[in-house]
Amino acid sequence: FPYLYRDLAQSGADIIFVPSAFTFETGKVHWHNLLCSRAIETGSYIVAPAQYGKHENGRETYGHSLVINPWGEIIAQKEEGVGFINFDINLDEVKQARIKIPSIHKDSKYSISSEES
Repeated sequence: FPYLYRDLAQSGADIIFVPSAFTFETGKVHWHNLLCSRAIETGSYIVAPAQYGKHENGRETYGHSLVINPWGEIIAQKEEGVGFINFDINLDEVKQARIKIPSIHKDSKYSISSEES
């Protein structure tokens, strides 16, 4: 689903919110990696509030709310439990990231094909 975030950034979004309720099992493996990738690919801040805890139906959600800068660095995190995080955002970082990593401005479409001899 990276194209959704790319489209948001190309439409002018400097901060992208990604609320989530990842299960514990998938969250511990994917959550940080996916969000850091989206920040780098779009040159945007990612603010990702995440549901945490064990629920009546037996489902367990991962939590780990994050804020990631355009370079893919986690600048704020609520590792476990219920709570909140404070953070500052510097929109000049968005501008600098998009200058130094201009991939957001490329609309190249690629395809792979196989030709039999």
